[in-house]
Parts: sequence; C-alpha cells; structure tokens
Amino acid sequence: MFKVTCVVGTRPEAIKMAPVVMKLKGLKDFSVSLLSTGQHAEMLDQALKHFNIVPDFNLQVMKERQSLDHITSRVLEGTTNFLNENKQDMVLVHGDTTTTLAASLAAFYVKVPIAHVEAGLRSNDMTQPFPEEANRVIADRLSALCFAPTAIAAQNLLKEGISENKIWVTGNTVIDSLFWTLENSPPQKTISSLGIDETSPVVLVTAHRRESWGKPLIRIVGALKELLKNYSDLHAVIPLHLNPEVRETFFSILDKSERVRYTEPLDYPEFISVMKRSAFIMSDSGGIQEEASALKKPLLILRELSERPEAINEGTGIITGTDTQKIISAASRLLDDPKWLASFSEKTECPFGDGKAADKIVKIVKDYLDGKLRHGGE
Repeated sequence: MFKVTCVVGTRPEAIKMAPVVMKLKGLKDFSVSLLSTGQHAEMLDQALKHFNIVPDFNLQVMKERQSLDHITSRVLEGTTNFLNENKQDMVLVHGDTTTTLAASLAAFYVKVPIAHVEAGLRSNDMTQPFPEEANRVIADRLSALCFAPTAIAAQNLLKEGISENKIWVTGNTVIDSLFWTLENSPPQKTISSLGIDETSPVVLVTAHRRESWGKPLIRIVGALKELLKNYSDLHAVIPLHLNPEVRETFFSILDKSERVRYTEPLDYPEFISVMKRSAFIMSDSGGIQEEASALKKPLLILRELSERPEAINEGTGIITGTDTQKIISAASRLLDDPKWLASFSEKTECPFGDGKAADKIVKIVKDYLDGKLRHGGE
C-alpha cells in the first residue's frame, strides 16, 4: 500500500489538484491523504466542497494580513511534523504558491520524493509574479517528478538542467476541473441573479496579485472606471479577493453604481458561468489564462509578463499590463469591433490540455512508486 499526500493551501491549488486527488483515491493500492495548509482558508474550503473533497489534515495557518514569512514558516513546520508522524511514499504539490514552496522544502528535508503538478512555468523574472516565480523554480529543483502542462514548460525545465527522466508533459489539470464542472454542475443563473440583463455586455474582473497592490491596482481600477463611463451598457462583475488591501482599493476608486456588481468569491461553477457569459475578462490571474483559452474568451492579462505564452500565442490572451490607457484601448476594441470579438470563439483547440491530465499524472506516479519508470517523456 503506497502512502501519498497531496498538499493544497489556496483556492487555485484546490481546483487544480482536485482531479488528481479524485483519481488517486480510486486506486485500491494507494492510501491518499489531503493536507490543507489553510493559507486561504475560506476560499480553499469552498473550492474543495465543489468536488466533494474533505481535507484529512488542516494546518490552519491563515491569519489576517498574513506575511510571506508567516505562511512559509508555519507551513514548513506543520508539514514537516505531519510527514514525521505519518510516513509517506510521495508528496504532491501544485503550482507556485507559498504553500508549494514550504511543503516542498518539508518533504525534501524528510527525504520524501516530491511530484510537482504544473511544473516548468516561467516568466524568467523573479519579481513577476512575486513571489511565485521563485516558488516554482525551487519546487521544480527539489522534485523527483515534474508534470509540465505544455511542451514549452517542459523545455523551460530542460534549459535549467533538469533531467529529462523527471519531466512529463501532461496538460494542465485545471482543464480537467473545468470540463468536469461543465459536465457535472447544473446550469447556473449567476448573471440574472445579479440583476444583469441577458443582453448586456459583461466584463469579469479579478485582480489580487501581490505585485499588483498599490499603484498598479489603482491604475487597473481606474481603467475599469473609465470603461464604465464610456460604455453606458457595460456591466462589471467583480468577485472580490478576501485580502483587505485589494478590497479597499476597489471601494476607494470605483463607485458601487448600478452597473458594478461586487460579489464575494464565487463558487467554482458560478465563476465558470460568469466567464462563459462575459464578453471579455480582465485579470492578473494565472489559471484564468488557461480557463479563458478553453472557453475561447478574450482575456486582458493585467501583468507585464506571462508564464503562459501559449495563451498569447493562441490569441486568447492579450497582455496590457497595468497601464490604464493600454487596458482601455484593448477593451474598447473588443467592445467596438463585434467581428474581432466574435473571432475568439473560432479559436482552435485549447493549448493547455484535453481534460485528461490527471489520468496521465496518476499513472506516472503509480509507475514511479512501482519502480517501472526508466525515462521521461510525453
């Protein structure tokens, strides 16, 4: 019986790790534990609930206005204690959060092999995104298995000297979660429940990254305010991150007019429903770049760099950064040019996978623990 632990701490991690957890739990010769660090407690629990997953252990590290050193030290200590008390054959981490970094260090310290889901993403700038770029670089270096979502991500790992034997191109598990949600969730009426007419254009806005705090976020919200002023039929749906600094910035600049709909963090099915209904999306998120590509929705990427060039190459992602005029210009073109807007629905297949990433990952983990792996590859 192989003992495997999956570690999650944030909502995106929960959504992207859920397909792997569900597949692993279906293996009769595996004992699977889900360790929640509680880095973003409420949002994490909400996401897991959608997939009917309950954490087996919870470190409950979250506190108000928490710092990076607080999260790192608490997760490192808590995960190390867990692994010392519950011997494991492998630890799976996801992505690039502080939970990912600290849990990888903990597993490395107690000499448990690490499998990194969503490995190899690179902006090649340690400050963008911050601190995620450093987190994922370190996690990849420590991992026995690197599950790269795309060929570009795999090439990034090879360029850094990581052995081909450790690298596997699987697709991104967020596409698994997206397709699973579309298939298993009843139709959502989120837009109508927010009092928005079905014919009105809607922009979905999310902005919360640490490097966006302060002046960048002020510019983003300022651009949105100008767009709402210029387009009298445009509605904005803004699921607010729980971080107080993010909320204060939105509230201080953007009046709660009848065409602005603030919401608490939406359940995943509701969020997907709003994405599908939106004319376009504005976001500094990473995962939304993948989801928007799968849904064939135009996305204004509110960052200077993207570690997901596939979205840009495919044409669904448009980098505007946080420059107010660039955001207004790109959004205005989408709203003024119906043919260009419609062209996004004609994009080809999603570059981030076919919804079967978890199947590939689980097979590789099993083969690794069975001692059957000889070389890496797709």
